[in-house]
Amino acid sequence: MYQFTRRYMGPLQAVIMDWAGTTVDFGSMAPIHAFCRLFEQNKTPITVAEARAPMGAEKREHIRQLCEMPRVREAWFTAHGAEPTTADIDRMYEEFVPLQIAAIAQCGQLIPGLKETLAWCREQEIAIGANTGYAERMIEGLLASASEQGYKPDSNVCATDVPKGRPYPHMALKNAIELEVSDVAACVKIDDTLTGIDEGLSAGMWTIGVAVSGNEVGLTLDEWQALPEEEQQIRRRSAYQRFYQAGAHYVVDSIADAVPCLMEIQERLAAGDAP
Repeated sequence: MYQFTRRYMGPLQAVIMDWAGTTVDFGSMAPIHAFCRLFEQNKTPITVAEARAPMGAEKREHIRQLCEMPRVREAWFTAHGAEPTTADIDRMYEEFVPLQIAAIAQCGQLIPGLKETLAWCREQEIAIGANTGYAERMIEGLLASASEQGYKPDSNVCATDVPKGRPYPHMALKNAIELEVSDVAACVKIDDTLTGIDEGLSAGMWTIGVAVSGNEVGLTLDEWQALPEEEQQIRRRSAYQRFYQAGAHYVVDSIADAVPCLMEIQERLAAGDAP
């Protein structure tokens, strides 16, 4: 007795990448600056570690999760005499938007190695998608700046374009539809957040975690390069472990190191492997 198993064995069709920490803004600093400034303005300062914890989520949801943290709720109560409400979260989100736009404008440089990875993908006729927890109104300047620097994805999806943001697969699937992908197994999601890896896995795609250039290490390029090699290894090892525990198929330091993984995924697809 036999059971039929259907397998995609064609070429890699699309690479879908996050923005901050993956393709631009080494260290994913823009959201951190904006969140810390927002809560400071609301008399409830938060730490960088707290600001990073929900990273990858849609930004209003990010604010809601920050407000749900016990220490933050307690500090908010001390400052305001009541716990944060839905109305507070809505108000803060509107305050957050201009803060985020300003921070993005300061942190929009392409991550080194992106152009070379893009060139390889173009040579292989692999489509390029991008998605982000940013709202559409936050990224007009980012799209223009990235285009001037040589990066213009074929599809861009914001968390506000779909019913639910990460960890739900909606954004990656919308990218796949817009890129006219025939099978999600022919897609790779590259992200610097664990929730972004969840997104790719839930969409049925291959996933590559970006450990050093993004949220898990959380340092600017200059800060990272200034660390002693031993300290770099400690932080790198810890970030890699978190990504693998989250289910990432591959983990690299930055987008500059993605091509060997993409080549291996091509070989695995040809052999009948699935994500």
